[in-house]
Amino acid sequence: KESRLANLSAAPKSEGARMPNYAVVDLGSNSVRLVVYEVKNDRLAAYTNRDFKSLINDKVMAGLAAYVVDGAFSEAGVRRAVNVLKGHAKRAQYFGCKRIDVFATAVLRNASNCNDAVATIEAATGLTLSLLSARDEAHLGFAGATCDRTIEHGALVDIGGGSTELTRIEDGHDFDNVSIGQGSLSSYTTFVQGILPAPNEMDAIVNAFCAKLATLPNPKTYRSPVMYGIGGSVRAAAKMHAQVFGENVRPKTMTAEGIREILDLCRTNPDAFAHLALKASAERIHTITPGCLVLSALMDSLDCELLEICKYGVREGYLIERVLG
Repeated sequence: KESRLANLSAAPKSEGARMPNYAVVDLGSNSVRLVVYEVKNDRLAAYTNRDFKSLINDKVMAGLAAYVVDGAFSEAGVRRAVNVLKGHAKRAQYFGCKRIDVFATAVLRNASNCNDAVATIEAATGLTLSLLSARDEAHLGFAGATCDRTIEHGALVDIGGGSTELTRIEDGHDFDNVSIGQGSLSSYTTFVQGILPAPNEMDAIVNAFCAKLATLPNPKTYRSPVMYGIGGSVRAAAKMHAQVFGENVRPKTMTAEGIREILDLCRTNPDAFAHLALKASAERIHTITPGCLVLSALMDSLDCELLEICKYGVREGYLIERVLG
């Protein structure tokens, strides 16, 4: 009996005892990212960042916003999205994921042929796409950002490729979730001729964004001395900050003045800026400056002096609220 018990205790755990894996794919305007999460317990009433960890974080810079022609998502864009999603699905299957969830944001949400494009992608991949509304996207960003911290007051920003989501935070809850139809990649494709924007192109990006910001019902409601940032454009700005100021690690906070200094370098010495940008984030060299311009314009308009960079965002919010419930 003792021998049999010893053999049983040494045997590998059954599949039922293994922590479940979940795949979340973020189909965005600039990148399509797969994250596979290992969840310690998928039956909890509430979740924090301690309850899951990422096993793989795989990003493809698909640049889908460039496939929007006259307001419609082109056939070439559909093919590109399908190819990337098929690759991500194969990688997710390798991890034995309990389910694979795909959500899409501004690049499909704002397309005039949105429904047809989504249906074609679903038929070609066998995957179901969840199309997030602007408010859903902003709210899930807040849910993700707060899974490792409590935010009582302030504003939350997520600068995507095709849009910028803005949220007001009051007493630990999110309000007035809005989407501004300009992001880092759309700013680049609309206003920039080369790789880096010229000074007049930088001004055009800022003027266009400020004009859109002014159309919000009450822009002043988002005013706050502290802003919280999520998403790839904010992280890229932090990486650029580290390069410009000679920091060994990506900062957890940035000041409005620090972001202005980054932009001043692009205006006055674009060659030096380009070399640093390649070190910071080579795949985003063309969108780093537009992203910083949007961020700087937003902070200036909302009287914000400090940006706190959050580790988690929309994907984690989607995992917590839409996948794990």
